[in-house]
Amino acid sequence: MDDSRRLARRRFLGGAASGVAALLLGGCDKLSESAPFVRVLDSAEAVSKYVQRAITGRQATAAEFTEADLSPAFRSNGTHDPDDAGYQALARNGFADWRLDVGGLVERPTQFSLAELRALPSRTQITRHDCVEGWSCIGKWKGVRLSAVFDQVGVRSGARYAMFFCADPMDPFGNKYYESADLEDAYHPQTILAYEMNDRTLPIPYGAPLRLRNERQLGYKMAKYIMRIELVDSFARIGGGRGGYWEDQGYERYAGI
Repeated sequence: MDDSRRLARRRFLGGAASGVAALLLGGCDKLSESAPFVRVLDSAEAVSKYVQRAITGRQATAAEFTEADLSPAFRSNGTHDPDDAGYQALARNGFADWRLDVGGLVERPTQFSLAELRALPSRTQITRHDCVEGWSCIGKWKGVRLSAVFDQVGVRSGARYAMFFCADPMDPFGNKYYESADLEDAYHPQTILAYEMNDRTLPIPYGAPLRLRNERQLGYKMAKYIMRIELVDSFARIGGGRGGYWEDQGYERYAGI
């Protein structure tokens, strides 16, 4: 399928998902607290995920662009500079002391420095970031393939999801951002942990020192300021049990486009 048709399909799917989300989320706080309604949301999400994968194929790739297509200004979604003392200390030192902690259902729990991640197989891609708020930007990303990180630690057979735990506080209580990916998406060739943006070291507003790029999903799925990755078999003991910070507030967990 050529890029124009693929892009049109992504826009259709993204628009449809946003429309459904708006209908379900708008003014329905009390309704969303009811167990029957939550079950309806879960079943609708499962259908969305099934349909997208049936249409696009398991290894279908998101549209990629050329440098001529780069957005002149790329908006920063979510947090722009985490208000967290530990993160700020790491940033002042150029993240020299930062380590990515990878654990959970793995054979060899490991902490990776940025230099060690840069030494693993990488990928560069120019892709479009689609935000749930309705805007899009095209940027160039370089990072380590998430699959290469998992190859280093050895994923155990019971693992089903990758959880990403981040440095940015999301509320006055200090709860920090967290997000998830199915292992199928984690192993997709376009799923990377980006440490460069537009040929520069990843700037803080865009998630330094490391952010997820999962190009077949909406922007809130692409966690920034990643500190830890945990392989799990379930979300039951994490936050509200729905697989991510915004998902626990009612957003769709599988935000495919």
